[in-house]
Amino acid sequence: MKKKLIAFLIMFVLIASTAPALANEPTDDDIISDVLFVRPISLAATAVGAVIFVVALPVSIPSGSVERVGQRLVVDPLKYTFVRPIGHFNSNQGPQITLQ
Repeated sequence: MKKKLIAFLIMFVLIASTAPALANEPTDDDIISDVLFVRPISLAATAVGAVIFVVALPVSIPSGSVERVGQRLVVDPLKYTFVRPIGHFNSNQGPQITLQ
């Protein structure tokens, strides 16, 4: 039983270490659509989220949820617009931004 567990763990580590090699590079179509459509829409979502955040402040301050509301409405769209590499739509790369 112990040998099977060790063999499983070794196989798991070997497979998990090859996962970054399977990442696809963005195509020209991905880059063009990102620059022409997705970035402007996510910038607009950031602006709308900032307005909604200000409107939600009277409710979120007493409930103690200002940080979470700000993260969801402002910081996440901001990261998606300016931090994410062009053409990578599901990327978590880049510096981590959090409200303090």
